[in-house]
Amino acid sequence: MTEIHPNQRVAVLADSQNLYHTAQSLYTRNIDYASLLESAVDGRKLTRALAYVVKADAPEEESFFDALVDIGFETQIKEIKTFQDGSKKADWDVGMSLDAVSLAPHVDTVALCTGDGDFARLCRYLEHEGVRVEVYSFRESTADELVEAAHDFTNLSDDTDQFLL
Repeated sequence: MTEIHPNQRVAVLADSQNLYHTAQSLYTRNIDYASLLESAVDGRKLTRALAYVVKADAPEEESFFDALVDIGFETQIKEIKTFQDGSKKADWDVGMSLDAVSLAPHVDTVALCTGDGDFARLCRYLEHEGVRVEVYSFRESTADELVEAAHDFTNLSDDTDQFLL
């Protein structure tokens, strides 16, 4: 596993839907993505920052997507799918995992900004590849297996003044 050092190359992958819904349900506030990115990079060399978002034709979403780009994120946009029964789905688990695996040879650390336990297996794979995994999420909604699989966990609830708007 890679230890932390100033020349360390970091990729930040943010599951925007997961973070948004948790911040709203716990605090009725939004994520401060600039602060999240700064904390995840932590003085190291940012290789890529990817924010995974869902296009749902909401009035403010385009300005949100533009703000993410202004902060330094590349946006990966997926259209929401509506099924015949009226249910809706748009998750980025496979896309985030593929990007993390693709980035692994080019980085020392992957910062996963999500609480989704489905990423625990990805953490174990990245560790096997010599990549450090740091998770940034709200502990109240983060799967135990994800916390255990990561090298480091930052609980966004520990400093809501820093991580929430």
